Amino acid sequence: MYFNEFCHNCLILFVIIGHFLVFPCLAEANEAEEVFTLEQTIRQAIKANLGLKSSREDTNAAASAKLKQRTNFLPTLGATYKYKRNYEERTTAVHGTAVPKNKYTLTGTFTQPVFTGFSLINKYKIAALDLDLARLNEKTARQAVVFEANKVYFTLLKAQKLAAIAREAVAQISAHKDVAKNFYEVGMTPLNDLLKAQVELANARQDLIVAQNNLETAKSNFNILLRRQINAPVELKDIIDYCFFEKKIDFCFNMAEKNRLEIKAAELQVEIAQKELKLGKTDYYPSITLEGNYYKVGTDFDADGGDGISDPDSWDITATASWNFWEWGKTRYGVKEKLSAFAQARYQLAEIIDNIHLEVKQAHLNTKESEQNIMAVKKAIEQAKENFRISEERYKEQMDTSTDVLDAQTLLSRTMTNYYNALYDFKISKAYLYWAMGRAEEVETGLE
Repeated sequence: MYFNEFCHNCLILFVIIGHFLVFPCLAEANEAEEVFTLEQTIRQAIKANLGLKSSREDTNAAASAKLKQRTNFLPTLGATYKYKRNYEERTTAVHGTAVPKNKYTLTGTFTQPVFTGFSLINKYKIAALDLDLARLNEKTARQAVVFEANKVYFTLLKAQKLAAIAREAVAQISAHKDVAKNFYEVGMTPLNDLLKAQVELANARQDLIVAQNNLETAKSNFNILLRRQINAPVELKDIIDYCFFEKKIDFCFNMAEKNRLEIKAAELQVEIAQKELKLGKTDYYPSITLEGNYYKVGTDFDADGGDGISDPDSWDITATASWNFWEWGKTRYGVKEKLSAFAQARYQLAEIIDNIHLEVKQAHLNTKESEQNIMAVKKAIEQAKENFRISEERYKEQMDTSTDVLDAQTLLSRTMTNYYNALYDFKISKAYLYWAMGRAEEVETGLE
């Protein structure tokens, strides 16, 4: 009986230990098996990006600032409660009025700005424009994240392909080195052929190390963008199909001028500078304020009259107009300062438009260059593969030299490298072009 109970307890303990040992492994396996698509990468990058989160907080802050500025149109209400104790109760000499020894005063006040030289309305409009600007900056940050996700995604795919090409080159040259070694050992080829193969194998292995390091760096960049563990395994869905960009450069310019948020933000900056100029002219006008007070006086803490208090309740309303009409040119110089800022904002708008045109043209040229590279290299891939196969066969028949084989292999590796460089550079350039046109999120759906 005790033996059966002991076996039962051991079985339970084994199941518990197995649970903790096996399930973490399954979790790691599931993480390794996750395959990211471009759409998933973009969504997670937008969700995780700290810069975008910071931009959202800027928007929230600007919204609060606008609401805060709106309260300045409303009256302010306040209250004060005062206690005064005299040395002794006394009577005034003039009217014979008793002055109480203890005096409590409760005062309620309100202040309403009536006219402030248009400063309140201009400050509110500036706050509203600041909110619009913050929203534009948030959208701009989102578009930048979308492009960065495209760039990191295709850079990683390119690094994977180049690493695979480097591994294949090592395997091919290693196999050729073995053949050259066998031929040398039986006296069919000179030592020079074997030495060339060994040197090329060493070079290929060095290229493989570089390609693998580039791959690891690309994986780290991907993980950092998505705020994953820097060494987390990454599997991507490859995108080898492509669609050339058919639109002309003038179309791209028009799209950029219509959609680039930086232009709209610069236009808002011009509007803000214009409102700041109007705000600078505030002191040219007088200001008018309405103030009201309600007083409640007493000899006890409830301030409700008492001995010596002739009028426990009273109120007054005061309208005040003030105007600093001479400040030795202070206002005029301030207006000149705002005029310069307004002119600067307009210059910056023109400069931004010029820079955007340059970005669009460069992106369009890079995209077209990559398209031409793809078409040029794609035809040569099968030719390079066939050339390498023939060179290997001819070497085995002693009709070609080791140099011919190594040259053919180098040509094949370079051709494959050029193709994948052109393919993924095209995808990155196309994504950049869409970003330059202000349509970063439409790179896969195309433009109408």
